[in-house]
Amino acid sequence: MPIQYTYNTPFSIKNESGYSKWLVKVVESEQCVVGEIVYAFFNDKEVKDLNSRHLGRDYYTDVLSFNDSCEKTINGNIAISVDRVKENAKTFGVAFDHEMLRVMVHGLLHFMGYNDSNEDEKIEMTKKENEKIKMFHVEH
Repeated sequence: MPIQYTYNTPFSIKNESGYSKWLVKVVESEQCVVGEIVYAFFNDKEVKDLNSRHLGRDYYTDVLSFNDSCEKTINGNIAISVDRVKENAKTFGVAFDHEMLRVMVHGLLHFMGYNDSNEDEKIEMTKKENEKIKMFHVEH
């Protein structure tokens, strides 16, 4: 499968094939194709270290996207802090699984040109996240 999962923390996705099918549909819904995508799950400290080392940002974050896409072929690595996802789920009053979907698709949307560095971009990103999460729920 062109989507791989690496676990550096006790967390794991139970239905990798279901998630992969959904992620492929997300990419195709943006008129792109999946090349190679790796989701790596870490704890807070490890993602903070990656953030500091690769982006010069010394703070905790839920997701980091390392884009290696070429035109419409989507490639890259997405690092997710399972600790941050748990905290965000509590903060936003949503289920952990829902927040994990949001973070997974958020990282992927960055590869397809969506950003969240200003208010307008954040609004568009949230709209896209919600649209793509609905595709997962239709699938299951």
